[in-house]
Amino acid sequence: METFEGYIDHFLYYNDSNGYGVFELDTEDDDIICTGSFPGLTQGETVEVSGEWVEHPTYGPQLKVKQWKVTEPSDLMDVERYLASGAIKGVGPTIAKRIIKKFGKESLDIIEKQPERLTEIKGISERIAQSIATQVTERRGLRDAIMMLGKYGISNNLALKLYEVYGTSIEKILIENPYRLAEEIDGIGFKKADEIASKTGISVDSHFRIESGIIYVLNGASVDGHTYLPKDELLSRAYELLGVPASIIEERLPDMAIEKRIMLKRVGDEENAEAVHVYPAYMYYEELGCARLLHELNDTPDYNDSSDNISSRIKKIEAELNIELDDLQRQAVHKAAKSGVFILTGGPGTGKTTTINSIIKLFLSEGLDIMLAAPTGRAAKRMTEATGYEAKTIHRMLELSGSSEDSGRRGASFGRNEDNPLEADAVIIDEASMVDIHLLYALLKALSPGTKLIFVGDDNQLPSVGPGQVLHDMLKSGCYESVELERIFRQSEQSDIVVNAHKINRGEDISLDNKSKDFFFLEREDTGVIYKHMIQLILEKLPSYVDATPVQIQVLTPTRIGSLGVEALNKVLQKYLNPPDDTKPEYVFGENILRLGDKVMQVKNNYNLTWEIMSKYGIAADSGTGVFNGDIGVITDISKTMQTLTVEFDDKRQVVYPFSGLDELELAYAVTIHKSQGSEYPAVIMPLLGGPRMLLNRNLLYTGVTRAKRCVTILGSRSTLNTMIHNVSEKNRYTGLAARIRETEGGQ
Repeated sequence: METFEGYIDHFLYYNDSNGYGVFELDTEDDDIICTGSFPGLTQGETVEVSGEWVEHPTYGPQLKVKQWKVTEPSDLMDVERYLASGAIKGVGPTIAKRIIKKFGKESLDIIEKQPERLTEIKGISERIAQSIATQVTERRGLRDAIMMLGKYGISNNLALKLYEVYGTSIEKILIENPYRLAEEIDGIGFKKADEIASKTGISVDSHFRIESGIIYVLNGASVDGHTYLPKDELLSRAYELLGVPASIIEERLPDMAIEKRIMLKRVGDEENAEAVHVYPAYMYYEELGCARLLHELNDTPDYNDSSDNISSRIKKIEAELNIELDDLQRQAVHKAAKSGVFILTGGPGTGKTTTINSIIKLFLSEGLDIMLAAPTGRAAKRMTEATGYEAKTIHRMLELSGSSEDSGRRGASFGRNEDNPLEADAVIIDEASMVDIHLLYALLKALSPGTKLIFVGDDNQLPSVGPGQVLHDMLKSGCYESVELERIFRQSEQSDIVVNAHKINRGEDISLDNKSKDFFFLEREDTGVIYKHMIQLILEKLPSYVDATPVQIQVLTPTRIGSLGVEALNKVLQKYLNPPDDTKPEYVFGENILRLGDKVMQVKNNYNLTWEIMSKYGIAADSGTGVFNGDIGVITDISKTMQTLTVEFDDKRQVVYPFSGLDELELAYAVTIHKSQGSEYPAVIMPLLGGPRMLLNRNLLYTGVTRAKRCVTILGSRSTLNTMIHNVSEKNRYTGLAARIRETEGGQ
């Protein structure tokens, strides 16, 4: 690395959100262009920079700065230049000259330590003097914090975030309890906090460390779908993480419960009275709140009409729609009319859409205001197309307004809640298996008692990506009216996708003779051969067969890792489906490349990202906040100058990402079957060639097959496919909603 010292003449570009900048450095010998992350630096400051030379194709040689530090101005000219640069509001060239003339080399010292003396200068009032001093002190504090945090391996961008939250107290926090950062700041997890703590000399059995480790384990469990952990499993996981005796870990649980950071729920009978479930406190109260609110919705007066009158209305609806409902469908419509909470389930082709349409007709005939919603944009769009009535995402229906901290947990904030409920007599939610405990709680808080709630879904699909298994637990509780549709209707019997999905669900072998029109199996045992045929199918065979573009055809795989996992597949597919080209800008970060035209997926909920839907005239026709885990789109612009990347999602929402936020995106030519929930694709390709037994199960295969609308092609091993059909083991989720519902219903 080469090192240079000089003053910042001016910034050519600066991004306030991440500190990335480009500036011209005036040195004794020459002017050089510097690029890098410079949070807190301003024009006019003297700095020492170290880095490596790179050749920009347009702008020529630039110093890519790896390290930098602010140095004290070496002469009066440097001090004046800094003060006159405009970095300090209230000080321009004229005032700067007066300060230098009055105080000379002591000018910066006077500003910081005796700011009242600035009033001796014409044009500086007491208020302006204090403002100047505050700005200089804050800038010095930020720079000092960045340098100090760098010693602990904290990047400049993260240091800027920490300083914005904690200010000059950040060093005290690092010394006393750096584990606070893991719980309060996005971007710093327990392991990073633990690394910092080891450098500040905090002992391994510190109660700060143990309690933070317990929270980390519980939060990690929620990522796997659990709402709690049995105490013994929590202690085992925490011991593995912390390396201290389980007895020391267990000692912290009562105090954490008293502080309401966790909830200890004793379960079982007299023989097993010591069994304890350990919850993050907010998760327990969400389950309890959901049970209470569901009870209030379900505890509503019966529908005014008699059963005979409802039956006659159903017959009238059948005539209007020119349909004939089967017995279970009629029963479903009837129960929906009579119940406060009703659940309709069934596999593909069993008439769920027809039943929903009949329920909607019945409710409208009674003058009820109805709202339709689904967990994802794709699912909402399909619901709109199937019913003819507008359906929104649940987040949008609840009027998402960014993120908030609720009970110490960062989550979504909604405009519709208990203080501002939805104005609806009935709410129908499709793809209910995707609803997690957080979203259920937000939804229920926005419903007034007396509102009908109807959940529609398939309990044989995978559970939600987020914690809980809401649909399953509601059914398991046995406290709500429900109907499971079973009959496959004639038009669906012509589809082998539907027929085979039901066979898979029953554990029956399926025909692999390739005589089908929409379900194919290509037995291939070599990964390279699977890659070759996959690319041929996407580029040549399937687009015309299913009337779709290559980007609409989706590869689904059980796993992220391995030669047929998401990470490897996306690199191969990107190479052939969107190869590099001089006309396509791209951005490289780490081992990843994002290129103009790439298909990408949002991989975490971001409630603050803003989006716009543009009209054909380039004017924003709609806008809002929130992009969610599993949303898929295409990169439509990459700006190196602005350090931004633009994605247009399937529902036409356009989102501009700063380069610093690209860890929320990944390629989506291939996605895991779990992430495909709620989506439907013209054609699905599934590579199946071995893998962990826990992932090779019936539930996963069934979910993957039912994502396809017109064609399923499986590439791989016959034995792997058969293993999945007959493997009924699923990863068990620790959830307590069913128990909370039964407790609530029993206690009323």
